[in-house]
Amino acid sequence: MAFYQKLTEIGSKYVGIAKIFKWGFNLSPMYRRSTARILSVSQNLMNVTVKLPISYKNRNYKGTIFGGSMFSAVDPIPMVQLINLLGHKYVVWDKSAEIFFKRPGNEDLYADFQYSEKELQEIISKVEINKEFEIVKTTQLTNKNKSILFCEIKKRIYIADKEFFKNKRNKKIE
Repeated sequence: MAFYQKLTEIGSKYVGIAKIFKWGFNLSPMYRRSTARILSVSQNLMNVTVKLPISYKNRNYKGTIFGGSMFSAVDPIPMVQLINLLGHKYVVWDKSAEIFFKRPGNEDLYADFQYSEKELQEIISKVEINKEFEIVKTTQLTNKNKSILFCEIKKRIYIADKEFFKNKRNKKIE
């Protein structure tokens, strides 16, 4: 088990999964370098809000937020959120991503990551039937009041039954 998974497992017993999720990301060196911060996480992990403040650490040649900072602020959240929502009975991997810049990021940006109960049940059902399934999650980076869209990121996420995935991987090796 990876370091961050072990930390999540142990820490969530003492302070709760939402606090571990938030502080784990905010203190993690890899996420801190994105210059984004998780502002809030719902108790059930269904909703996460992130802020990407414009600063000297992420300004590009034109003085706006570097596109790489926009992407890295969003990149890990949907997959890690889904892993924690589904539990460790499933394999969850990022498969691909697309980023669409709409306008230069010249102010603090915000993103909301949401899963619904219906969406989770659909994923579980599809994996039970097909043993593997892919979803596309779209995240928008907006201003604080959500009136201006700066960037949209689409992430394709692969979900599989753990046993099926293990057997599939072993067959490719033979």
